[in-house]
Amino acid sequence: MSSTLQRLQESLNSAKESASHKINDVTTTNNKILDMWPNTFDAMKSSNRMTTDHGVKVQDTDHWLQVVSDKQQGPFLLEDQISREKIMRFDHERIPERVVHARGTGAHGYFKLHTPIPELSSAGVLNDTSRTTPIFVRFSTVLGSRGSADTVRDVRGFAMKFYTDEGNWDIVGNNIPVFFIQDAIKFPDVIHAAKPEPHVEIPQAQTAHDNFWDFQYLHPETSHMFMWTMSDRAIPRSYRMMQGFGVNTFTLINAQGERHFVKFTYTPELGVHSLVWDEALKLAGQDPDFHRRDLIEAITNRCYPKWRFGIQVIKEEDQHNFDFDILDATKIWPEDLIPVRNIGEFVLNRNVDEFFPETEQVAFCTSHVVPGIGFSDDPLLQGRNFSYFDTQISRLGVNFAQLPINKPVCPFMNFNRDGAQNHHIHKGTVNYWPNRFEATPHAKHTGETDAYREFRQNIVGMKERMHAPKFKEHFNQAQLFYNSMSPHEKMHMQGALAFELARCEDPIVYKRMSERLAEIDLSLAQSVAKMVGGDIPETSQRKNHGKSAPRISQTEFPGDTPTIVSRRIAIIIADGFELATFTAIRAAFKAQGALTFAIAPRRHLINPASGPAVMADNHLESMRSTMFDAVFICPGTQSTLTLSENGRAIQWVREAFGHLKAIGALGDAVSFLQEAALLPGVTLALDKTSSKVVTSYGVVTGWNADVGVLKSLSIEPSETAFSSAFAYAISKHRCYEREMDGLVKKIAF
Repeated sequence: MSSTLQRLQESLNSAKESASHKINDVTTTNNKILDMWPNTFDAMKSSNRMTTDHGVKVQDTDHWLQVVSDKQQGPFLLEDQISREKIMRFDHERIPERVVHARGTGAHGYFKLHTPIPELSSAGVLNDTSRTTPIFVRFSTVLGSRGSADTVRDVRGFAMKFYTDEGNWDIVGNNIPVFFIQDAIKFPDVIHAAKPEPHVEIPQAQTAHDNFWDFQYLHPETSHMFMWTMSDRAIPRSYRMMQGFGVNTFTLINAQGERHFVKFTYTPELGVHSLVWDEALKLAGQDPDFHRRDLIEAITNRCYPKWRFGIQVIKEEDQHNFDFDILDATKIWPEDLIPVRNIGEFVLNRNVDEFFPETEQVAFCTSHVVPGIGFSDDPLLQGRNFSYFDTQISRLGVNFAQLPINKPVCPFMNFNRDGAQNHHIHKGTVNYWPNRFEATPHAKHTGETDAYREFRQNIVGMKERMHAPKFKEHFNQAQLFYNSMSPHEKMHMQGALAFELARCEDPIVYKRMSERLAEIDLSLAQSVAKMVGGDIPETSQRKNHGKSAPRISQTEFPGDTPTIVSRRIAIIIADGFELATFTAIRAAFKAQGALTFAIAPRRHLINPASGPAVMADNHLESMRSTMFDAVFICPGTQSTLTLSENGRAIQWVREAFGHLKAIGALGDAVSFLQEAALLPGVTLALDKTSSKVVTSYGVVTGWNADVGVLKSLSIEPSETAFSSAFAYAISKHRCYEREMDGLVKKIAF
């Protein structure tokens, strides 16, 4: 009997070894096939001859084969297979645009775990601290087409693909932790309502129209989400300064088969920062690619963006211990109730080599999880699991997982065969499993723990089209969000709602929304109704509960340490500028990782008062203050006189002031601020004999102040070193006191 068992065990071991060889053979074969495709750039360096897709050298790629004589030009010949291939290949080189998240960009990076969680999950990627897991992240807007602008008011997609040793794991999230709807069956409706109105196909990439807000009123569950989208979260300064959230409730399953509910969150090292609305509007026209350019520029300059990777965890037995349903995607898990536990970090450190095969063809699916990570009964997640996979098949074909950007890095083997765009050449005599060569029983029968297994869950209930009772409450967290905002964030939300609803043309839409806002906050509703023409409510049927929660306001995410790394600083110069000051300022900020740009009346050599000329990076008309985080006006008698007579230079500084950005000036450039820029309410350094640095409403000035040398981590307020004082003002991102004290209202920009 024992010998029989021994032979059986040997047979199983042999089968496993054979299966392992086949997995490796598949991977090796696939890599060989991919390696056969030449690098186009390397091929160009070795030969200047073009070829067809099949490798045949082409004599002429500029002329279609045709009938021609000395006297006349004849017709093209359809027999020209080389021209047909070139044109037909071009005709079909575009894939269907994503229905949502069409406008995006991406980058490569890595994930590092620093705190293993074996008590929660058996997933290797969440337990092995020695790993460096490759990742690809794609950021996007939601509503706009591929040709829309980056800086529109919209939710931002934040999708991550982890290439783990156990297979690919996707988190398809956003920069906002909640969603408009509770059930995926409504997804077509909310997107149809938010997209351009069907009879005119406008507005593009905006929710400022009747259909969107009509949907919001008719679905009270959207109340929490539209408060987030009307906040500064919807106009981020940069992809690198956004939080990310998995949105849905997932589960973690440990080796003992115990389950916990989990939400994933990622917090940027640089802090959570936003544009101001006027700036976002202008950037949409001045540089529609502002966010994607910003990401590429930062990585190119080795200012690699970094996020802390965190989890919020709820024990299965505690699922019903809250006044909201934890499976409701329109609700957050407040951090004072369920703290975030940071267990790792991820960094983006490599731009894509080619946009289309990487960023456009990357395919994310919420259903892509690895052993140790599972799903919950979140009704939005269950629908997304179906929809995302179905969408990728529609866009990229059934073999989308074979594309290089989507392929797992671990060994893989299955018998998914055929279909369009199959990149594998399969060998062997069978295409089914199990088979006579691979007689390995399924993992669930052998006790293997590295295979994906569904959680064994008892389900008792009635089959109906309805949700659990707690799903019916829609306003508590909308109030919680608004109550948690700082004063300037509340002011911005009032302005955003006034802008959006004033674009609605049907009175029933903006009047009903004025009533809906009263159910969240009466003073907010009154302010907005007055601006958009709604009936100003006197009372509210639902009183604001007055509760707030931590780490909802962006002001509670200042960044790990004060920093100006990757901040874009414009140094304005004109002929006659002081070269020594220019050089010192540029060196000081470069040492801190900031990016400095010389901006002048022309993009050409600019002559200082003495010394060699400096080539301006751009001119005042081509690049505006909206594209920078701070402005420094370089001193120099002739330079500041020239700038004082240049209306665009004056507009530059006043616009930066209106957008709450740090402004710096030394020497006679202070006179330029005093006499030409005319910044209201600001105290300037006017004592020409003093070496003191004066900071007032984010405007930093000094006459004889020492420029100073910025050393690493030395950013701090200073009254003696100009660079330190100016850097500190920049590190605060914006000076919101200008708004709160009414200074911005006094200036035209």
